[in-house]
Amino acid sequence: MPSSLRCEKAGFILKPDAPEIAPLYADIEKKFEAHGIDVLLEEHSARMIGRKGVALDTICETVDFLVSLGGDGTLLSVVRRSYGYHIPVVGINAGNLGFLADITIEEVDTFLENLKRGDFRLDQRMMIEGHISKKSGTTIRFIAFNDVVITSPEPSKMVKVNASIDGERFNSYTGDGLIISTPTGSTAYNLSAGGPILYPLTQAFIITPVLAHSLANQRPLVVPADFSIELDAEKYRAIASIDGQEIYELEKGDILHIEGAKIGATLLHRKEHNYFSVLREKLHWGERNW
Repeated sequence: MPSSLRCEKAGFILKPDAPEIAPLYADIEKKFEAHGIDVLLEEHSARMIGRKGVALDTICETVDFLVSLGGDGTLLSVVRRSYGYHIPVVGINAGNLGFLADITIEEVDTFLENLKRGDFRLDQRMMIEGHISKKSGTTIRFIAFNDVVITSPEPSKMVKVNASIDGERFNSYTGDGLIISTPTGSTAYNLSAGGPILYPLTQAFIITPVLAHSLANQRPLVVPADFSIELDAEKYRAIASIDGQEIYELEKGDILHIEGAKIGATLLHRKEHNYFSVLREKLHWGERNW
């Protein structure tokens, strides 16, 4: 994607329920302003640290890009909440290196210097656009960045999920759950469940069973993003978790529909950002184990 972006105004969203982040935010805010970038703080984040803020919708209509200050969970939420505006999001990590929020506190000054010079990268990431057709006739719509997970609302209870692609039934999964992941989400729950890692700019779904009760035909499956996926939970109670942050109950007769969103999320990165370096550091690849 072309590196074309105005860099005059930024909107900040902070990690929720973390008022201790206030001094860190104040320091980063000064750095942004020192580089000629005006800063707006989202209203809920502002209230958390005793400041005055601006509604997210107003911020999205005003700024050139959004900044998530926290971890990967904060960035996931920011991308979903701002999705309708399709503006770039950059993640500054307030803790350990993240897969998404990959700019460290120590790198902020250098990042801003490069940003003002136009030395950055914009990545287009696939997102999930879905809805639940309730048996009552109502429809619940949602957007997901990482994954949609169907599981039981009760620990240690199994679910049976019937899966169709483009309207044709292809498998039934019985076990602890089923993950429908984007390539970006492949390093999240999908990875811990034994699913494959996909390069984040790939356009595909990963369908991964969680602790399947049968080994036959219960392997992870990768399918192109232009397919539509339909899921229903049979026999057992189930819930659908969206990026691990939104929960919807699935009743018998409900159908969960998943498609690739027409417009993806735009992530703002350092130009030298290397996904494989992040994998190597996070997953300890290449380290001697003897």
